[in-house]
Amino acid sequence: ASERALRNFTIGRKNWVTINTVRGAQASAIIYSITETARANNLNVYYYIKHLLTELPQLIDKNGNIEQSLLESLMPWSKSLPADCYSKRRN
Repeated sequence: ASERALRNFTIGRKNWVTINTVRGAQASAIIYSITETARANNLNVYYYIKHLLTELPQLIDKNGNIEQSLLESLMPWSKSLPADCYSKRRN
């Protein structure tokens, strides 16, 4: 499974030549990590990221912090994710 994930990274690096800052590279690495972890947990990446972008803002308190225990429900291995986050394909 890890070799398969690296293949996507190798193919994608041709598209990443336009990343010209450290922050841009870090942002790309974060998105790549979220995407591959979602795939490894048999999630539909589109619906999982949509769920994250919907739920994360609601967890931020008035000081801009998120309580770590609340993040557990958003992890790709969480059993409390909505049904549409799960991929229909089998691994």
